[in-house]
Amino acid sequence: MMKKISRKLLFKRLSTLKVGLLTVHEGHESWLLGDKGASPELRATIRVTSPRFYWAIITGGSLGAADAFVEQSWETDDLTTLLRLFLRNEITLHYEEKGRFKLAKCGRWLVHQLKRNNIKGSRRNIAQHYDLSNDFFNLFLDENMMYSSAMFPTENADLNTAARHKLDVICQKLDLKPSDTVLEIGTGWGGFALHAAERYGCKVVTTTISQQQYDLAKQRISEKNLTHQITLLKQDYRDLTGTYDKIVSIEMIEAVGHQYYHTFFSTCAGLLKPNGQMLIQAITIQDQAFDRAKHEVDFIKRSIFPGSCIPSVTSLLTAMTRASDLRLFHLEDIGLHYAKTLRLWRERFFQEQENVIALGFDKAFIRLWDFYFSYCEAGFAEGYLGDMHLHFVKPLAIRAK
Repeated sequence: MMKKISRKLLFKRLSTLKVGLLTVHEGHESWLLGDKGASPELRATIRVTSPRFYWAIITGGSLGAADAFVEQSWETDDLTTLLRLFLRNEITLHYEEKGRFKLAKCGRWLVHQLKRNNIKGSRRNIAQHYDLSNDFFNLFLDENMMYSSAMFPTENADLNTAARHKLDVICQKLDLKPSDTVLEIGTGWGGFALHAAERYGCKVVTTTISQQQYDLAKQRISEKNLTHQITLLKQDYRDLTGTYDKIVSIEMIEAVGHQYYHTFFSTCAGLLKPNGQMLIQAITIQDQAFDRAKHEVDFIKRSIFPGSCIPSVTSLLTAMTRASDLRLFHLEDIGLHYAKTLRLWRERFFQEQENVIALGFDKAFIRLWDFYFSYCEAGFAEGYLGDMHLHFVKPLAIRAK
């Protein structure tokens, strides 16, 4: 009885599907939802393997769908297409508006609030994701271990080429010179610092609060004999001192938290010389969705990046304007490049599945990351998410050409 009620409620929500076709299989039964004449690229299938599938979504929304997928309560031939179908039709799976469902939602929000990005909290939140294992990330990232969107110069460019091209684009936008001292906020595993020092001859001061990233970046810098050019720190951005010609921060702002955007921009402006420039690469959400999303706990916040908040362009520019003397000089959205980057990461991840297990991760972890890669790829492919290059300048910045 409970399964029938849950299924009826879910199918009522899915009946709003206007673009594409969703086929649901359970045992010997099948249901078609949406446009039966939909093109093949907009067709998706769900195979229900446990009645828990319906109840998980009714009680947990998109989080419940993710949990049920990890628990193998449902399968699909193309997870990314399925999630794109939901986004294309603006279908949300939230049923948490009354009674204990609302209480559960409030509970998740409270847990997220306890993960605020003060200095201590930031270290803890970063460690939960980036300190999983350097060997793990090395399995699917490019040879420079850039855990951020690549930029594909041609349709056939491979991941390594595209990752290097993105770094060149950033360096060239900032017109890096050997005389520059560049501050990087968010070292990762040292990919940008090594590239900028080797290819452009500048000095780089780079900081991370991840112990695992710090250890490997230190090793890579030493192996390249670049310790005279690259200074590696393990400091929170709020504790940095000095003045710099340029600042770079690649997909770190998502870990700042919306409560600290003003602090971030005020700090960066204070670290730049009067003619300095800054470029940040930032994953962004649609402006219209930001106010709602910043207070919700979605799959990414709960299961992948604790304490995170994806900003909107407007939220960043508002904080920049109010907290600093920076000006926006140029903006570029490379979000479609991210969809392809994620697709390649996912392919490499599954090619290395046995090695993932050998590192101590189980099948549930693999399904969790399968959902993560597809969830993000769908967001970028549908334009719900963007990936912005925001190039800021100080008032006295001399703009080349």
